[in-house]
Amino acid sequence: MKITWLGHSAFRIEIRQATILIDPFISQSPTGSALDFAEAIKDVTHIALTHGHSDHVGDTIRIAKTTGATVIANADLAGWLAHQGVEKVDPGNTGGTVFHDGFSVTFVNALHSSATLTEDGVSHSLGNPNGLVFHFNDDDEPVLYHMGDTDIFSDMALINELHIPEVALVPVGDRFTMGGAIAALACQRYFPQLKLAIPCHYGTFGLLDQTADDFVRGMEKTNTEVKVPEIGGSLVI
Repeated sequence: MKITWLGHSAFRIEIRQATILIDPFISQSPTGSALDFAEAIKDVTHIALTHGHSDHVGDTIRIAKTTGATVIANADLAGWLAHQGVEKVDPGNTGGTVFHDGFSVTFVNALHSSATLTEDGVSHSLGNPNGLVFHFNDDDEPVLYHMGDTDIFSDMALINELHIPEVALVPVGDRFTMGGAIAALACQRYFPQLKLAIPCHYGTFGLLDQTADDFVRGMEKTNTEVKVPEIGGSLVI
């Protein structure tokens, strides 16, 4: 598996059978200039979305129309995207699992919100926010958990019991999600078997914590490896 951080909460996941973008906020991101957009979306087969905020939906419509990728999202968001002209959508909802060539995605809880503001100033609900748990058909690929935008919550223990994730993509930027110290507590308390944690959702805007330092410090005495890639940086695991 190759994991590339595209800034904010956006990741590119490459496995043998598929290339998946998660929350592809790229071209409109303040950090997007650090990336080659064409390279970031090259050979993409799927897009998976945690929720409907613009800094997570990002370039989904453009990418889906360009590449023909299937968009995996909660039912409300998937319906809205279909109305915007996305041809291939695969809807799910909290607790449900969708299956694709080489992998499955389970929608789990996240504590956040999910809506979009249209040009007329009206806010439209786009379903519940989710974390996404990826199981891969190849036995040597780890279970990957993108927490989405969330605070710590005790039912993370159930997510761990049901899925036993080995790799977590963890929001640490504070204000709109848990901050670094709380994110470290979440990993320690509810996911003690994690092999790798990658922080995200920081440094993109001035309102967010600008570094992942609090998370890194909070994880120092754990058995979980923490990697903090540069934007566009990749890890092969």
